[in-house]
Amino acid sequence: MEPDLFTAAAEDRQEKDPSSSPLAVRMRPRTLDEVVGQQHLLKPGWPLRRLVGEGGGGPAGPSSVFLWGPPGIGKTTLAYVVSKATNKRFVELSAITAGVKEVRAVIDGARRASGGFGKETVLFLDEIHRFSKAQQDSLLPAVENRWVTLIAATTENPYFSVISPLLSRSLLLTLEPLTDEDLRGLVHRALTDERGLAGSVTLAEDAEAHLLRVAGGDARRALTALEAGAGAALDKGEAEITLTTLEESVDRAAVAYDRAGDQHYDVASALIKSIRGSDVDAALHYLARMIDAGEDPRFIARRLMISASEDIGLADPTALPTAVAAAQAVAMIGFPEAALTLSHATIALALAPKSNAATTAIGAALEDVRKGHAGPVPTHLRDGHYKGAAKLGHAQGYIYPHDVPGAIAAQQYAPDALAGKRYYQPTRYGAEARYADVVEKVRERLAEGGRGEG
Repeated sequence: MEPDLFTAAAEDRQEKDPSSSPLAVRMRPRTLDEVVGQQHLLKPGWPLRRLVGEGGGGPAGPSSVFLWGPPGIGKTTLAYVVSKATNKRFVELSAITAGVKEVRAVIDGARRASGGFGKETVLFLDEIHRFSKAQQDSLLPAVENRWVTLIAATTENPYFSVISPLLSRSLLLTLEPLTDEDLRGLVHRALTDERGLAGSVTLAEDAEAHLLRVAGGDARRALTALEAGAGAALDKGEAEITLTTLEESVDRAAVAYDRAGDQHYDVASALIKSIRGSDVDAALHYLARMIDAGEDPRFIARRLMISASEDIGLADPTALPTAVAAAQAVAMIGFPEAALTLSHATIALALAPKSNAATTAIGAALEDVRKGHAGPVPTHLRDGHYKGAAKLGHAQGYIYPHDVPGAIAAQQYAPDALAGKRYYQPTRYGAEARYADVVEKVRERLAEGGRGEG
């Protein structure tokens, strides 16, 4: 809601005594040009620029927007910048505490401000995904008639959590995760800026690397950890935040893991080999190391999908769908919740029966092709749909499998040079035992037909 006397007094105190506010609050950008990351949304003429009054105005007013992205990447910060930079009336609500009554009060106030004073209202609604359908419906008239310009923030996919009429009347802006370079620039600014630590301490290189890992792409977490480390260093009378001091202050040990170096590949390799060896506990250990070091969850999910086919295959036909589902879920939810999904998939794959038959089968087939063991496609299998194909003998003598009992026609499918060649050698592990029985019967039936006619 709009500030009351107590809120105004608190804000006045923060302005007079910045140290009373957390570092993350003091370092909030004052303009869009100070915003870290999200440059794809801050181009001249784009919605956020228009919301702060940049651009030519005219009959095309600023649009309501949805800011979608994981925690700590700047959704609230962008709304804060708009509130400071715009000459519009700015009101903030949280979907955690507000209901329809509060929303209607804001809308009524917006209509009075517009009609009586010609003042436009910007409504920032945080965590809109927590609103029910009825609560979201209450916003529709205000957004549609532009009584308010809505800035709604959400960590959930709006296509699932926001009613379509409200979404269709707004622009959806997807915020991208902050990179290490984004956070490094923010940390360096906080160390030297008068609003921040004003050069009172420096940050050791190894401590900076650890801080970025602890942050996990979250700007708020990075500044909170930096402030804790700085406080601990100053209490010790030290002018530098060392790795040891930072580890103590954030109660988090530094993990030996370089996302761009050997550790990245070594730990990933150990994860997959532990899954292959069915050691679920070791697999979870390496998964935890990757998660704690801030590894991209999509990279982990890709490795699990490969493992599902490479090391499990048809021994457990559910392994690949599980890994694919995990990858899709990870892409939608991100960390920290993605850790649960990756754990789910890792445990399932580690405990699944193992078979590399699919891996060796395609390897053997590719080896023959690369050696030139191919030959022409048998004429009865060639395309017979175009004019003149019959004169060439194409598709002549082909037996349609669905026309025979068992739907397996006794005819040759492979080129002559590879007739009888066996690439797939199923194991007797897990569900693949069934395929082992089936494939032998099928091969026997196919062999009865020889090359077929034509």
